[in-house]
Amino acid sequence: MSEFNFYNSENDGYRGGFGGYVDPEPVMPGTPLSTGGMKPPKRKKNGAAKVVALVLACTLAGGSAGVGGAYLYQRFSPQPAPPVPDHSTTLYEGDRPQVETVLNSNSGQPMSPEQLYAANLASCVGITVNTTQNIWGQTTTSAASGSGFVLSQDGYIATNYHVIEEAAEDDTGAVTIEVSFANGDKYDARLIGGEKDNDVAVIKIDADDLTPVTLGDSSKLVVGESVYAIGNPLGELTYSLTDGIVSALDRLITTSDSSGSATLNVLQTNCAINPGNSGGPLFDSYGNVIGITTAKYTQSSSGVTAEGLGFVLPINDVKAILSDLIAHGYVTGKPYLGIQVSDVPSAAQQYGVTAGASVSYVAEGSCAQKAGLQVNDIIIAIDNTAIDSSSALTAALSTGYKAGDTATLTVIRNQQERKLTITFDEKNAQTEANNPLQQNGQPQQPSQGGQDNGYYYQWPFNVFPW
Repeated sequence: MSEFNFYNSENDGYRGGFGGYVDPEPVMPGTPLSTGGMKPPKRKKNGAAKVVALVLACTLAGGSAGVGGAYLYQRFSPQPAPPVPDHSTTLYEGDRPQVETVLNSNSGQPMSPEQLYAANLASCVGITVNTTQNIWGQTTTSAASGSGFVLSQDGYIATNYHVIEEAAEDDTGAVTIEVSFANGDKYDARLIGGEKDNDVAVIKIDADDLTPVTLGDSSKLVVGESVYAIGNPLGELTYSLTDGIVSALDRLITTSDSSGSATLNVLQTNCAINPGNSGGPLFDSYGNVIGITTAKYTQSSSGVTAEGLGFVLPINDVKAILSDLIAHGYVTGKPYLGIQVSDVPSAAQQYGVTAGASVSYVAEGSCAQKAGLQVNDIIIAIDNTAIDSSSALTAALSTGYKAGDTATLTVIRNQQERKLTITFDEKNAQTEANNPLQQNGQPQQPSQGGQDNGYYYQWPFNVFPW
């Protein structure tokens, strides 16, 4: 899938600090479901004028998540949601009538687009990430815009990781997050947790009377049924509704940027999706969120442009991730090897080097080191799953294993096949800190035992930590 070319953080719109654009305050449609009775919004202090940038990225990678357990999904009936006790968080999940197919028919009625928009507008938000910089002695502020949706009455909000990535990686306080509602209310938000591998994040505002969305069941989707997106295209056309159909299910897309490659299972839709829609909800015709708008296909490697090809994270794939982020701040149970790998170049394969995930670094104390994995090993299989690239390694780990599982790695070392037994670590802040990204061209970590496996040298290509 290398020919896919998506918007990413390196080709977003202008992010300068000298401009005067201010989002207009949208008019809230008259509806009994509008956000009402909210506490006075916490507005940000006036600062330098901002220029709204266009944000739609694909920093995606395969990954799986265990359910945190502290936050259970509850069934949502058509009646108003019951009050949530203080200091508790509830995510609402509803039973979605299935569209009529050969095998089943629904007894419920879908919403009209007007009804769906009115019922869910209060649950959709705009997200602005403001970055303050000192340029030649003058303080300037630039901004990037995305979308999101309310998960709970007490202020938890879902979005894409790439929307808030600058805030997640900032430790200076120079990057702030602001959440805007369609009725004009604005809040400062804090990051609860982000999952870059799956491009999912949760932020929180101080509020306790919000209107949450209802999470649907993406496994019940069928190709051809109607879907709707609400978001902030271009960061300017706030709270826009676009419609379309489910164009395909279970698409595997692979994207890449300066930090590595990413592969993920997505839904395909022809809903109009543009920079600024990232992180917003995709609804089925019954008003349930069945995905998170994430990416748009723009141009193939051959230069052919395309329209109407949007991609969405299925909500079933991220429910457990959202729950884990709320409960723990990170996704629990993810397997981690503690290595960095790169693809074996096709040129090397022509000279007999086996295709696979080439190990370029092994973290000290990692499960990989304990299992005997060495630099220059080429991983060609995990148990019975063949591995022919770094993305294949990611997919195999994310779909078949969790932390604590034991597997057999098949590797090529000195042109000989070896079997290694490994018990996976958990991916968390500590294990990742022990595996700092090695710069391209940096000298190789010495092989264990002082051996030289050097039937090839460090390839000058991107390396990815797993």
